[in-house]
Amino acid sequence: MDRFAAILPELILTVGGTVLMMVAAFAGRRGSALTSWLAVALLIGATVALIGAPSHAGPVFDGLFSADLFASFGKAIMFPAAAVAIIAAQGWFERDSDHSSEYAVLIIFATIGMSVMVSATSLVSLYVGLELQSLAAYVLASYRRRDDRSAEAGLKYFVLGALASGILLYGISLLYGFTGTMNFNGLAAAFGREAPTLGLLFGLVFVLAGLAFKASAVPFHMWTPDVYEGAPTPVTAFFASAPKVAAVLLATRLCIEALGPATDAWRQIVIFAALASIFLGAVAAFGQTNIKRLLAYSSINNVGFALVGLAAAGPQGASSVLFYMAVYVVMTLGAFLCVLWMRDKDGRPVEEIMSLSGLSQTRPAFAAAIAIFMFSLAGIPPLFGFWPKLMVFNAAVGSGLVALAVAAIVGTVVGAYYYLKIVKIMYFDEPAEPYARPREPVQGALILLAALFVSPLGYLLIGPIGDWSDRAAGALF
Repeated sequence: MDRFAAILPELILTVGGTVLMMVAAFAGRRGSALTSWLAVALLIGATVALIGAPSHAGPVFDGLFSADLFASFGKAIMFPAAAVAIIAAQGWFERDSDHSSEYAVLIIFATIGMSVMVSATSLVSLYVGLELQSLAAYVLASYRRRDDRSAEAGLKYFVLGALASGILLYGISLLYGFTGTMNFNGLAAAFGREAPTLGLLFGLVFVLAGLAFKASAVPFHMWTPDVYEGAPTPVTAFFASAPKVAAVLLATRLCIEALGPATDAWRQIVIFAALASIFLGAVAAFGQTNIKRLLAYSSINNVGFALVGLAAAGPQGASSVLFYMAVYVVMTLGAFLCVLWMRDKDGRPVEEIMSLSGLSQTRPAFAAAIAIFMFSLAGIPPLFGFWPKLMVFNAAVGSGLVALAVAAIVGTVVGAYYYLKIVKIMYFDEPAEPYARPREPVQGALILLAALFVSPLGYLLIGPIGDWSDRAAGALF
């Protein structure tokens, strides 16, 4: 029974998601609100179940799955983020004839896949979890069937995702062929026995390439701006938060648990991906006029900073990655919740950055919330977004990667430009046509909570989150 207790959150979501799928099949569009709130209740229940799950348990089901503190940390971030993505869709889809109950069900099954990803201790469960999340994500990207941009986003995501899955599978086959095991502990033992052979190095590179696609790290980022722009905005908010956490944490567990003895080999790959993501995410966002495309490059940029912590390796590096992703999710969801409120007088979504002109004069509270998220994403003190960047830089310096830390700091300065540009447009330009005033108190409350979290008040949480991330990172060593 202990091993089933270890997967209690996944059992709740699996059974509940199956029941909701039947409800959605019979209720159709009329039952979308009921299905959505039931899905939110399921995700809250799964989050609460993390408290009772035996987080000290090691690998279960013959080494396929681990219910440790590292996995629990990731799930405690992803489950609420998925719930916010469901809540955010309520007001946004209300005029959309394509919206039905299946949206919440797809989010639930994608979340199950992500949960398996962060708990995977075998290349088999790694792939199963990743594909479960991906299959639901492909449908979500093309959710608006009558929208050409959404259909194009879904097709691009599917084609490039299939390519990435093929690359990942080829890497898995190489690792299995040269080691005879798919278990992370077995892979670590194989890499520790002798210097990695050419075949093992190729397998390592292909597996990391497949995971880099899921995390939208350079050079496997090409799908991100188009999919983020074309997908419905609530879906984009989901893609930019929970799946990103799952991909980064999966890469962290794989590199430290399975590939730990080969740190010198994978560290070079991670350093390249980190710096390339930081600078491409910073520079490519300069000319963007669409707020969703700009936030897509922002997510690429932020993944680069998380990878700086991974390159540091060791307990401090892993802890900094966890802390960074916890704060990143709140900042990103807050920014996208604000984008969801950018609507014209007829209730249609507005995505142009220039529509924010003079927002401080027409909607000062709304402009202040956006400014807080932009300053925090830029890592400007005293906002809370500064602290996780400082942590990953400290981890890099502590591991002797001073040049990497300096380069990442320069990337922070470069990337700050386009965040400050949005603030300048809101506070110093002439007012544009005012937005419609949304009547969505739940979303307003979520924006307020996110803004308070990333404000200087967030520094009160440094101790609790830091202690939790340290203990979670320690589970890998």
